[in-house]
Amino acid sequence: MTLLRVVVTLSLLFVPMGIIGQEVQIRLSTFVPEGSVWDKALRQMGADWRKSTQDRVRLVIFSGGQQGTEADVVRRMRINQLQAAALTLPGLTDIDEAFNVLGIPFFFESDEELYYLLDKLTPTLRRLLEEKGLVLLNWGHGGWVHVFTTTPVKSMDDLKAVKLFTSAGDDKMVQWYKNNGFRPVALTLNSVLMGLQTGLIEAYPSPPYLAMLLQWYKSTPYMLDVALGPALGATVVTRRAWNRLSEEDRNRLLEASRRVEQQLATDVLKQDQASIKQMERRGLTVTSMESTTAETDFRKTAESLASSMQGVMVPDDIFNMAIRERENFRRNRSTSPR
Repeated sequence: MTLLRVVVTLSLLFVPMGIIGQEVQIRLSTFVPEGSVWDKALRQMGADWRKSTQDRVRLVIFSGGQQGTEADVVRRMRINQLQAAALTLPGLTDIDEAFNVLGIPFFFESDEELYYLLDKLTPTLRRLLEEKGLVLLNWGHGGWVHVFTTTPVKSMDDLKAVKLFTSAGDDKMVQWYKNNGFRPVALTLNSVLMGLQTGLIEAYPSPPYLAMLLQWYKSTPYMLDVALGPALGATVVTRRAWNRLSEEDRNRLLEASRRVEQQLATDVLKQDQASIKQMERRGLTVTSMESTTAETDFRKTAESLASSMQGVMVPDDIFNMAIRERENFRRNRSTSPR
């Protein structure tokens, strides 16, 4: 009888907690504002996790950067103070610079193209996360980024003349901006409004919905009607926490996470369009390039800037893969029947 008890006890030690019915609490940090469409989606995901696992998995969400900068969050996940995060691109590039490929200006022309490339790049990016002890749950669409400015911007020279916000903690990105003639000012996201009010910065890239939600647009009454690219993020969980779940519960979490990804793909774009209209009613002026020549020069310069990221901001193999797949998409689209 004593031997049987020992065998049973030892066997339980090697069974994932999700299997034996114990609750697994996952603490998730995110910079998205509380009450935003992203925050609501995460909370719905948490409710789905809890329901589908019959309370075995509970998600605790800390919105609005309560847990520090994204670099802080990544460090806290390494020591198990946090088990998950919904990270923006700067946070992902802090894990591996390969994620810079998703932030190359003017690289993507449409959501259709974005999702095609994302599908091709995901296996590689997922593997890079796994090498750092993280599991990719889903991607999050943050909307298409525009530049908001204190004075009208109608050319690349105008953009280079203003003091431009960039995320603190990425010295390589700051240097890249400087090398290409920009005037970057590195700040945390929580310092953007203060920076605008004090004149420390005069411009920032942001999806329209976020600019309205955080009230940044009130200090920058101009928005350039040229989309720089999509703002992407990702939800990740530590391998340590993931291994505590049964395979069945992992599948349930992934299914709920995919639903959130699909939901954001439509909801955020609608919010962006509605936000632009609302901000225009409140005084925002949407500016265009001063001429066709200026727009051509702008895009030509942007292509050059994108190329300058290869091998510096984006590893060669990742950059070349993205270029190859993008060209495949455009070639197939041009030859497909209308």
